[in-house]
Parts: sequence; structure tokens; C-alpha cells
Amino acid sequence: MFSIILPTFNRARLINRAIDSVIRQSFSDWELIIIDDGSKDDTFAKLRDIVASDSRMRYHFSANRGLAGARNLGCSMATGKYLTFLDSDDEYLPDHLATRYDVLSQQPSIELLHGGVEVIGDRFVADKNDPSKKIDIADCVVGGTFFVRRDLWSRLGGFKDVYGDDNEFYLNAIEHGATIRKMDDATYRYYRTESDSLCAIVERDGIEGIAKFRSS
Repeated sequence: MFSIILPTFNRARLINRAIDSVIRQSFSDWELIIIDDGSKDDTFAKLRDIVASDSRMRYHFSANRGLAGARNLGCSMATGKYLTFLDSDDEYLPDHLATRYDVLSQQPSIELLHGGVEVIGDRFVADKNDPSKKIDIADCVVGGTFFVRRDLWSRLGGFKDVYGDDNEFYLNAIEHGATIRKMDDATYRYYRTESDSLCAIVERDGIEGIAKFRSS
């Protein structure tokens, strides 16, 4: 049913929290595809036994592609009808998948379901149109909350390698006439506490800081 794409880059210290939140889901029809985006820390050592313990999990190491590229790689490997996402510093609350399943099973015409985020930390992020300004996350779409029908992802050509790739995908979906719904159940926990998150990097170093971070 659900293919969960979890990109990660040098997050060995945090990734267990994200994975544990998937394992604790009350809804069990999922696969977890972990895309290690060129980590240089001990991510694989941390995950080897965990992945081996559950046939629903897969780990794939790749040369660094950035968040959009890692998401697209995971999507290309997915087998579920719906693609969803989890950033390696975030987590799901236990009923996250179940609540979305209820909506999607009752409204199968939905091609993109999103929304329902609880923010931990600073609610304001750099505006993709003017990174010197900040906007409230409530005024953004959060890619981690996306549930995308796999045929829509293919039709749109995936995510583009830009800051705010989730917003770009969302606008592209609107342009293509996709059926979109928003949920308010805040079951995706979005942490704004890490200095190496894309939002934090852009706030600190501008959009050009992302390329420097990926090559470091």
C-alpha cells in the first residue's frame, strides 16, 4: 500500500528515531526504503541489523544526489500504490499511516494528500523566493507529509533539485490538474532543531550553502 522513502545523509545519530516511528505504526502495510545519500558516518553500521530484521525494509547506498534526487531514487524503487516520505530527523506519530489510509481508501481519486504537521522548534523558515525573509511553516507545504499516487509522481517527472522541491512538486501537481486534499491531523512530527537541516543551512549560508554542504 505505502512505500515510505527515507533519505538520509550523515544522520547516524538520529535515524533510529525515524525508523522506530515507522515500526510503531498501527497500520502495517508498508515498505521502508532508506536511501543513504553518500553518508560518511556510521549510518550503515547502525542500520545493518535493523534492516535485516524486517523484510519490509530496504537500504540503498548512493553517491550524493541531494534530497530531491534521493527521493526520486527511492520512488523509482518503490512497489506501493502510494509514495510517502520521512526525513531522517523527523518522526511519525503512531497513527500517521492509518489516518491517511482511511482517507485514501474512502477517496481513491485523491492523487496527492498532504498536511498535518507538528513543528518542534522554530516555526519560521527561509522563504524559497527570498531566503533573507522567513515565513511560517503553516504557509508552506511539507514534503514529509506527502502521500503521492505513484502514477502521479511518474507523470510529473519526480522532484526537481531545487530548494523547496516539495513546493515545486506541489505547484506542478496543481498545474497538471491533480486531485489534491489537505489533512489537519498533526501526525507528522517535524523537527526544526538540527543545524544541518536544509532550512537551517539556507538560513545560515543562503541557497548556495546547500551545494557546499553536500560536497563537504
